[in-house]
Amino acid sequence: MKRSRADEFLEFASARTGHLFRSACLLTSGDTHLAEDLTQETLGRMYALWGRMARIGNPAAYAQTVLVRTFLSHQRRRSATERPLGELPDRALEHGEDPALRIALLDALAGLAPKDRAVVVLRYWEDRSIEETADALHVSSAAVRTRSVRALAKLRERLGGSVAAFATR
Repeated sequence: MKRSRADEFLEFASARTGHLFRSACLLTSGDTHLAEDLTQETLGRMYALWGRMARIGNPAAYAQTVLVRTFLSHQRRRSATERPLGELPDRALEHGEDPALRIALLDALAGLAPKDRAVVVLRYWEDRSIEETADALHVSSAAVRTRSVRALAKLRERLGGSVAAFATR
């Protein structure tokens, strides 16, 4: 029995939504509402392309690329710098989570330029190669290496010795 296009996409979306959302949370420095919007927009764009997915070898990797490009497009908008105040956690902490470490890391990521943040998330969170990251961002491999070195140096500078303090807990 042949499955319909909508059924195939629904299966894909169900399997990938959590992963896309986690990546979006990192890209947005913990802004879960914006991460939800970016994830939804990414899935909408993927659905529009779903009929041509046979030409794309890895739909999951392509979805990550669409997510990063959607995030970078959002960052170029003037309204992207608006931040809500008084955020409340949307969920209870899971066992083993360290909120102080999480906040420190998200604040440090927020201090990076959007493209630097995208490089860090793709290279070190998504564990993509330099070439895959370069393809996703439409830049050269040398640009990815340069941004990666600079972004990591900025993160080390911002975090200073605080990471060691969190690691000893």
